[in-house]
Amino acid sequence: MRHLLNTLYILSEDIYLSLDGENVVANRDKQAAARYPLHTLQNIITFSYAGASPALMGACAERQIGLAFCSPRGRFLARVCGESNGNVLLRRTQYRAADDPVQCCQISRSMIFGKLFNARWSIERTRRDHGLRVDSERLISVSQQIYGLLPQVRETVSPEELRGLEGVGASAYFSVFNEMILGDKEVFSFQGRSRRPPLDPVNALLSFAYSLLSNDCASALESVGMDSYVGFLHRDRPGRASLALDLMEELRPCMADRFVLTLINNRQVKAADFLYMESGAVLLSDDGRRAFLKNWQVKKKEMLTHPYLGEKLPWGMIPYVQALLLARYLRGDLDTYPPFLWK
Repeated sequence: MRHLLNTLYILSEDIYLSLDGENVVANRDKQAAARYPLHTLQNIITFSYAGASPALMGACAERQIGLAFCSPRGRFLARVCGESNGNVLLRRTQYRAADDPVQCCQISRSMIFGKLFNARWSIERTRRDHGLRVDSERLISVSQQIYGLLPQVRETVSPEELRGLEGVGASAYFSVFNEMILGDKEVFSFQGRSRRPPLDPVNALLSFAYSLLSNDCASALESVGMDSYVGFLHRDRPGRASLALDLMEELRPCMADRFVLTLINNRQVKAADFLYMESGAVLLSDDGRRAFLKNWQVKKKEMLTHPYLGEKLPWGMIPYVQALLLARYLRGDLDTYPPFLWK
């Protein structure tokens, strides 16, 4: 199994990346501002429109270093992919499974089960740790509602019914998300999900976390030889990494949502970290993104015991491990795909 290495984030909009020997060089006004050894990096994510040199893109593809381009506000634009990893038979198996409604439902069922299980335990953790500061009765009610959906998810054979159950669970979960926010409610008040653009600071944080997590999932899937654009729950759409979104579903509550709650509740972000646009959009400022990414890197290095493998791993390796387990299921090495079940 591979090891967790560093992710290089380029936040300045005027930085151009190039290659110098075995180093990636960050250039500003044609002058080297910083350099980083390639062998220490697992991913490079740049939020600059200036771009990167073809030589660096080739070096990253050759060394299997993920290189992703995002807009300065965090919207994913493109990713550099080298020669496909893994056996071509795995991708052919993936494509056949994606065309089979029965297999699609079986895999999607495991992922949605994991999502709702983790959402429930996120609620339970808040109730356990902050029972005197929250509306425990309301949290218990929603937790029990989500718990009641789990047997239905496990037994359904209809993709449409599965999506309906997922929608009910997600709606219940987000109905108490504001209860789990213990920080400055004048700034961090959550009334519901808003996307493209986010309309409040909490949604700005969630959207940025989901963007980073989806990129990690796409890189993980490609590293084990799968096609991140052909999914089972999210159907094919040009330009959408559907399988990365599938894999991300079970990880949203425990990796993204809990991280955002920790940032807010530990006062690691503040009102000054957001930009309020005339259109109504709320975006992270440069300082806000720096604070977010600094803590995101710390979170990815924290250790936990994987519930299925029983091995201690850093959080940042979880998308890779789940991609590996999905590949093993498709190869026939596992009877079913084991979702990541967090407590």
